[in-house]
Amino acid sequence: MNGYLTTHVLDTARGCPASGLTIELFKVHGEARTLLKTLVTNDDGRTDEQILPVSEFKTGVYELMFHAGSYLDAVGTPPENPRFLDVIPLRFGMSEATHYHVPLLLSPFGYSTYRGS
Repeated sequence: MNGYLTTHVLDTARGCPASGLTIELFKVHGEARTLLKTLVTNDDGRTDEQILPVSEFKTGVYELMFHAGSYLDAVGTPPENPRFLDVIPLRFGMSEATHYHVPLLLSPFGYSTYRGS
């Protein structure tokens, strides 16, 4: 099987997909990071394309940066200064060429993730 990376962001406070949330993908090299791409979630809370498609997949350490604060502002969540959650970094490793799915369950005051399928 060829490797690739996907995500799905769900707004658990509102009970719906998190549409319009910006996500950045970084490749991590020790203490350095390289921005590979920036994507925005669609109406289903997914990206229109695989975050890391088969043609670009390499094993290693990556980081997804979920811009939760901007999303919460856009959907009208009462503002805080500063927001409790603004940018959520998820650093993870991909050790084999398979499908990695890294979803985010989001609310204004908490989040969770897991290795999905």
